[in-house]
Amino acid sequence: MARIFSGIQPSGDLHVGNYFGAVRQWVAGQAVSDAVYCIVDLHALTLDIDPAALRARTVDTAIGLVASGLDPDVCTLFVQSHVPAHTELAWLLECTASYGELRRMTQFKDKGKDQESVRASLLTYPVLMAADILLYDTDRVPVGDDQRQHIELARDLAIRFNSRYGDTFVVPEAAIPPRAARVMDLQRPENKMSKSTGTPLGTIAIADSADEIAKKVRRAVTDTESDVRYDPAAKPGVANLLELLSAATGEEPDTIAARYHAYGPLKADVVEALVELLTPVRARILELSDDPATVSAALEKGAAKAGRLASPALDRARAAIGLTARAG
Repeated sequence: MARIFSGIQPSGDLHVGNYFGAVRQWVAGQAVSDAVYCIVDLHALTLDIDPAALRARTVDTAIGLVASGLDPDVCTLFVQSHVPAHTELAWLLECTASYGELRRMTQFKDKGKDQESVRASLLTYPVLMAADILLYDTDRVPVGDDQRQHIELARDLAIRFNSRYGDTFVVPEAAIPPRAARVMDLQRPENKMSKSTGTPLGTIAIADSADEIAKKVRRAVTDTESDVRYDPAAKPGVANLLELLSAATGEEPDTIAARYHAYGPLKADVVEALVELLTPVRARILELSDDPATVSAALEKGAAKAGRLASPALDRARAAIGLTARAG
């Protein structure tokens, strides 16, 4: 089977944007691919974060992933910092990357804009992301279109390293779904749903209760018109509700829109669909939260397996670049 790799930052409570945009594809991917999934806690350090919060969010993210359907006995699920090979290979790749290409990365320019002090890690973390991918001889990387530039960097670094030092890395391909759900903030539908930058009422966590989901959807921003049509530019709030119902049911937003003539029934059906989908996920989250040893054991098992999978690529890279063999 082809090997796929994907990572997610430890934001804590996963929301429906995470679920529809990535996690659901991860669950499907583990059944048909050799799937390696990573909670990238080292990437979270590019911005200021409280140490206790980082630890808690890492555990909560792992719980959310398992509750959503990832099976640690089928896929390889682990925490990035638990496998030291990631940072070791990142240094070798930093010695292959150039300052100019890192400075041109879109996310560095966006996140560092107008800041007097920017962490060096914000500049170099795309190289760590490349190491995450290349360590596992990855064939495909499921990503959203906003991450395409990072995959291109990983490809460029693999090709450059192979050219300079000999055939070392598999050159990965980006696997971008033809149509992935793009879930927006319910209160600010011009922005993606995000726990870190979004609004509390605009973000639906997969652990939210039925009442919480209903409150947030019913208060979702629409517009002053009354017609229901899928028009993300002119009617972003309504389009977002249609996207949510589309993601939950599998129907196209345009097809769904044709059935409605008012916002109230649309919102009611969005609530019903999300509650039906997320109720078992919420129950599993509560169950795992009461049994942290189960998730801890799964992550330990995943890290051990990931370490074994990563060793061949790291050993090849060390030998190719001229490092001496380790003792023992």
